[in-house]
Amino acid sequence: MGNELVINTASHETRIALIENGTIAELYIERSRVKGIVGNIYKGRVIRVLPGMQAAFVDIGLEKAAFLYVADVFDAMDEYESFMDGNGKKEEQPEGEGEGAVLHPLHPIEELLQEGQELLVQISKEPLGTKGARITAHISLPGRHLVYMPTVDHVGVSRRIEEEVERERLKEIVERIKPANGGFIVRTVSEGKSEEDLVADLNYLTKLWGEVVKKNEKAHAPSLIHSDLDVTQKVVRDILTEAVDRIVVDSKPEHDRIVQFITTFMPKMKYSIELYDEEEPIFDHFGLEVEISRALGRKVWLKSGGYIIIEQTEALTAIDVNTGRFVGKHNLEDTILKTNLEAVKEIAYQLRLRNIGGIIIIDFIDMEKEVNRDKVFTALEEALKSDKSKTNILKISELGLVEMTRKRVRESIGRMLCEPCPYCEGRGYVKSKTTVCHEIFRELRREMLDIRGTKVMLTVHPQVADLLYDEERRGLEELEKKFKKRITVRAKPGFHQEQFEITIS
Repeated sequence: MGNELVINTASHETRIALIENGTIAELYIERSRVKGIVGNIYKGRVIRVLPGMQAAFVDIGLEKAAFLYVADVFDAMDEYESFMDGNGKKEEQPEGEGEGAVLHPLHPIEELLQEGQELLVQISKEPLGTKGARITAHISLPGRHLVYMPTVDHVGVSRRIEEEVERERLKEIVERIKPANGGFIVRTVSEGKSEEDLVADLNYLTKLWGEVVKKNEKAHAPSLIHSDLDVTQKVVRDILTEAVDRIVVDSKPEHDRIVQFITTFMPKMKYSIELYDEEEPIFDHFGLEVEISRALGRKVWLKSGGYIIIEQTEALTAIDVNTGRFVGKHNLEDTILKTNLEAVKEIAYQLRLRNIGGIIIIDFIDMEKEVNRDKVFTALEEALKSDKSKTNILKISELGLVEMTRKRVRESIGRMLCEPCPYCEGRGYVKSKTTVCHEIFRELRREMLDIRGTKVMLTVHPQVADLLYDEERRGLEELEKKFKKRITVRAKPGFHQEQFEITIS
């Protein structure tokens, strides 16, 4: 079964699912009110420099100030000015040859930036949770085959192109055709492409950069200088390869836009694009709604009967592996190994589908034999090879823990589609009804000590009221006897389980 892109377009939301071998592998969502901003270029103004953090906050016109780390700032203002003239040339080389390489600064941030200073920056990470956007002054403009980096003089090749002869061929072509200023990263989809394809991409990107420079000269900070493509065009540009057999879209205008985009930027691309016009919603037809709902749950069952628990916190994501109903056939160690190996595939799949990034801790079931721990670790490395996001994995510990990181650029699916429960305020728990009853008793003691009156009205959640009339009735009777006041309990369905009111008359 081939790979497919399924696109659901509505006036308020666009959803794109990448299906690999019949299973949803990646999900992209963009809502009209909250469009993605990674890749957008802004003219910003520095509002605060923090020497202690070697960072600065920059006003780019968003709700929250953006965060600029020193490694993402130019080394000196004269270099910045030459960069804006289109003649900037950096001697330091980016680390490695992957997309998104950065330069190390030569000076402290307080020598590079001052409050009120204006500069051109690009969004490298969406605002996540309570944090503002992460920005960089090292601009990169992605095309279909190349990424143009006006601030560095370097040519790199994606690590995913492994054949050395092909890497050298692509690098030689780009070094020969590129302008004197700026650098390029050769993207994975360039493998096997002709010089003509690379030249067309290079000319488009350098022309686009010229337009950015001109617009920046006339703009006042803070202002948007350049918007990246919308989610549909971005996914088609970055994901559409020979491995994708067809595109299915349920909107005629969107269908026509995709055809136009591919004709303009990928004229040699062989693809099949279909307009879906059935009455059944397109995601229902492909069985995707069920998978999306599954991607929002804490517990994910494995085929053997084991399961994994996925808990996302502000600092990290914890994944716990359990045998569940799986009891095995031979011995405990074999049962544990089989559960862990099955969990590895599901974890790699869930990380990619849910777009979970940052620090991730995986708690595999403890394995006594080191050879089994090595098997699980090797399996995890292999399972993550298909993940386009950069991952870094540390060796499995004797406790069965794996520490890893996954590059995070945008919000996870869970945080995009959900919000903290207003009932438990994101804790995941509420106080038990018994605990609430005992809190009520303590508060009644405080209230009835200082207030005169003979009647007390206690308004509570219905289930708490039931408990007060039944198992906890003795506590109320003791308070009535001690303070010589009559306590009446009133149930109010709209109350939070932890909420209560005391009225004395």
